[in-house]
Amino acid sequence: MNDDVRNIVLGLIAAGISAALGWIARTYLWRRELRRKQAFFGLPGNSECLLVVNRDAGGDGAVHRHDVFALLELSALIKDCAAHAQIVSHDTARQGFGERTEFCVGGPVSNRRMAAHLQTLLPGVKIHTGPEPGPDRAAFQVGSERYRLELGTAEHVLLARLTGGQDARPVFLLCGQSAITNQAASRYLMRNYEKLQRKHRNGSFVLLLKVVNSQSYGPDVVELVGDVTRAAQAPLPSAPRTSHRATG
Repeated sequence: MNDDVRNIVLGLIAAGISAALGWIARTYLWRRELRRKQAFFGLPGNSECLLVVNRDAGGDGAVHRHDVFALLELSALIKDCAAHAQIVSHDTARQGFGERTEFCVGGPVSNRRMAAHLQTLLPGVKIHTGPEPGPDRAAFQVGSERYRLELGTAEHVLLARLTGGQDARPVFLLCGQSAITNQAASRYLMRNYEKLQRKHRNGSFVLLLKVVNSQSYGPDVVELVGDVTRAAQAPLPSAPRTSHRATG
């Protein structure tokens, strides 16, 4: 074997080793990221989770199209984690929480299970659900702050990850003042879960988000109003005040 042939063979061997090492490194990083994603969402491979579907408040049992979009995005996430989803209606989901990851979508008017979760897990949150018109209709009260709905301009949504213990699977709540805010919360969760995992590990959190000018931008422009975990989990005070941030 002359020098030229030997150099070619050595080059091919070196290229093959480099390619193999690169593939091993990429596979390791992908698997590590997948494990972190599965841990954050409580979705190990081949596990089961619940997608709790609400109804359109004016649709006689129908699901609003923006809620359908939110469910589709969550379904893609579940598939990415190699898990399986069971879709259940809000009024037929009669089981506890913690055994399986749950994604619950919609406000307490359109989703009875959401109403139960708010009452049980987030006593510091009150949503004004009365039918009478007025500035406080559909307003959120979180602790001592009140966040009013300005339809199409400033709409709020609670995005929460709640756990009942170290080994319990999480419950994700996407509770908005309108259907488009539920979709905005699902997109925010998809885009920011790595940041949320770094900050909160695999613990509980409650975020208040504001969807800005949805009549022009849809669910894409979302601002983080704040982390309201402590206020949402504490007993509700008797004298709320309207937050200026609700109209900013």
